[in-house]
Amino acid sequence: MKLITAVVRPERVQQVKEALFQAGISGLTLGRVSGHGGEQELVEHYRGTRVMIEFRDKVELRMAVSEPFVEPAIAAICRSARTGEVGDGKIFVQPLERVVRIRTGEEDHAALTPVTESRAVPLGEVL
Repeated sequence: MKLITAVVRPERVQQVKEALFQAGISGLTLGRVSGHGGEQELVEHYRGTRVMIEFRDKVELRMAVSEPFVEPAIAAICRSARTGEVGDGKIFVQPLERVVRIRTGEEDHAALTPVTESRAVPLGEVL
C-alpha cells in the first residue's frame, strides 16, 4: 500500500480528477496549499505598492492505493497535470503501514477497495 501525494496547478485539478477516475482511483482527498518551487517570484502592484509574491497557490491531492494502482495513478497525474511549464508540480509516493476504514473496521487492502456493499466488520475481527 502506498500514499500518493500530488501537488498540482489549481487549473489542472479537474483534468487530474477525471484521469484518476478513469484509472480506477476514486478515493482522494484534496486541499488548497501554497508553495514555492522552481517558479520565479512575481512582483505585482497593489494600490501603488510593489508586492512580491513568493508562494503560488497549488492543490494537494492525496490518495491511498494498493500496489497495482501506483503506476497507473502516477501516469494519470503526469498525463493530466503536465503543461510543460515550470510549476507543474510534484508527486510523492510513501509506504503506508496501515489503513482502517472507520465505518466498517475493514483494514489495509480491504479498506482501499471501492465501497460496493454495506457490511460491518467489528474492529479486531479477521476477514
